[in-house]
Amino acid sequence: MSNGTRGVNMGVFVGLMLGIGLLLVWQGLSARPRAPRPHTRTERLRDELAQAGLTGITPHQLIALQFLAALLVLLLGIVLTRSISVSLIFAAFASTAPRLLVTRLRHKRQSDLRELWPEVVDNLTSGVRAGLSLPEALSSIGIRGPEQLRDPFRQFGTDYRTTGKFNDSLDRLKTTLADPVGDRVCESMRVAREVGGTDLGRLLTTLSTFLRDDARTRSELLARQSWSVNAARMAVCAPWLVLVLLATQQTTLSAYDTPAGTAILIIGAVLSLTAYRLMIRIGRLPEDKRVLR
Repeated sequence: MSNGTRGVNMGVFVGLMLGIGLLLVWQGLSARPRAPRPHTRTERLRDELAQAGLTGITPHQLIALQFLAALLVLLLGIVLTRSISVSLIFAAFASTAPRLLVTRLRHKRQSDLRELWPEVVDNLTSGVRAGLSLPEALSSIGIRGPEQLRDPFRQFGTDYRTTGKFNDSLDRLKTTLADPVGDRVCESMRVAREVGGTDLGRLLTTLSTFLRDDARTRSELLARQSWSVNAARMAVCAPWLVLVLLATQQTTLSAYDTPAGTAILIIGAVLSLTAYRLMIRIGRLPEDKRVLR
């Protein structure tokens, strides 16, 4: 009887362990890795403004500026053309103008910094090889570095002399620079200070060579595709320039206030925006992402 009871208990124990094992296997197969917290629209706008060098403008101010531009164009269009549908279409286009300007400034700033970073890295290399400490080498960029990048490194030197906290000052420098290459340089300096990298000079020399090659290749590609991108932009703008010329004739504009005319304008605007976004996506070169924030 005891053997039978022992056998039953053993069977229950084995079944329980088997059930727990199957449950753990099922949880392991069905569990999904927690996705990183997605950036909100406000955070993306703040990053774009920082990368464009417009740190004095907040995302909410940019959105308000878009709304103000649309309102002004709408009122001006109604006064000049007396066509509601045409005015609304141009007001919608005007609302995207501030955002397009920010994007243009961001690309221009990144292009300018791409040309300047090799010189910055060369200055850091010479400073490190001359025996300067890492904070001193970074602070020296504010004196003898490129003019466009002196202010952030000068602020780093002042911040470090005030607080004496290298990592915190480096984080504020990264935030001010808002540039992928700047993130890499700052993190290289952080690692070198914490673990005492002996090959920092060689690392910076390799990084400088890579940055020069990347800037030269990107400049050649942009020069080759600039004519096709400009031609595509003119093709998108041409129908709306014709509409502006037609705005001088009130009888022609009255046709766009009908349901059929409004539908034509909406379809044309959607097609123009879709073609423009598609053209930008096809002609866009890969951009460095800020993965070392």
